[in-house]
Amino acid sequence: MYSVEVSAQPVPFLDFSRQYGPLREEVLAAVTAVLDSQRFILGPEVAAFEAAAALACAAPHAIGCASGTDALWLGFAAAGVGDGDAVITTPFSFFASASSILRAGARPVFADIDPLTFNLCPRATATALASNADVKAVLPVHLFGQCADWDAFTQLQQAHGGLLLVEDAAQAFGATWDNMPAGSLGDAAAFSFYPTKNLAAFGDAGLLTTRSSAIAQKAMSLRAHGMTRRYYHDDLGWNSRLDTVQAAILLVRLPHVAAGNARRRALAARYNQLFLRAGLGAVPSPERPLSVADGLVLPYTAARAQHVFHQYVLRVPRRDELRAFLAAEKIGTEVYYPLPLHLQAALKGLGYRVGDFPEAERAAEEVLALPMYPELREEEQDVVVEAIRRFYG
Repeated sequence: MYSVEVSAQPVPFLDFSRQYGPLREEVLAAVTAVLDSQRFILGPEVAAFEAAAALACAAPHAIGCASGTDALWLGFAAAGVGDGDAVITTPFSFFASASSILRAGARPVFADIDPLTFNLCPRATATALASNADVKAVLPVHLFGQCADWDAFTQLQQAHGGLLLVEDAAQAFGATWDNMPAGSLGDAAAFSFYPTKNLAAFGDAGLLTTRSSAIAQKAMSLRAHGMTRRYYHDDLGWNSRLDTVQAAILLVRLPHVAAGNARRRALAARYNQLFLRAGLGAVPSPERPLSVADGLVLPYTAARAQHVFHQYVLRVPRRDELRAFLAAEKIGTEVYYPLPLHLQAALKGLGYRVGDFPEAERAAEEVLALPMYPELREEEQDVVVEAIRRFYG
């Protein structure tokens, strides 16, 4: 029987202090340099970070902005998505995936998810395309740090001339598909640097990447009230500039992302090994789909994807009971996401009902995210897995 000595210490879901400590002096020096320069808005650190991020994402253009939500809106608005247009996306994502479409003036159209990856299903997207003539764009979300099936979405784009592909890469900085980084796959891509992300600011911050010079130029104007010249407004834009202080912090943290992502993959592999040794579950595959009736369903990584495990997410039986048990053991967990977007009160005007997207609804009832960050200790993983083993007896 698999067993470990269980520590009485709590296991936090995320520990910012472990991330900040090693970089503290470098971060303070970078922030102090900005304060001394007095260039707080679009200072030189913003352009430097945009250039470094564009290189990391293999994208010709990168435009810093105030948040990942704003990055999504900038991508749509700069690409001309607006009134009278529809955008297909997933109902199993953070709210901004849908709200940014509405903010651009377009209509969200949901399609169900692939139960293996939790990402937008290309086949369901094809069905939605066939029944909605006004679709101008598709917004696949690289959920939990794994890129959506970009080969399949590229085929859909080729079959529907003029269709835009926009990546919601908020959780996927450093992830790849066929060795191409997130941010270089679509016509545009949006990143979030919210403090919990793999590349994180010390507040809200975001980035739009694109291979289109026209989209880049438009986005740069839109993030600054639609100005191309000071106090001359060509469009109704927004105040969505990336703070220079946040850009300076991101410049410090950017060189560490690749190593952090590699550590996340190693920790995810170790979680898998621990669960398999404990006889608690299995990794599904296209040939062998699993359900919670089989036990824990461990994360699946597509063959062409390099996952960055922004989150390590299981499907589990009796999810809410397990989560309460782990909370009593002082083990942090989270549910991403407990209610699909098509059932959110704020989106009831779209007309969707319970049962419209069964895979998304099933995922919302079963998913549980465990502690996952580069500084997580192996002995803490042991505590987590042992506690789950004890719960299921």
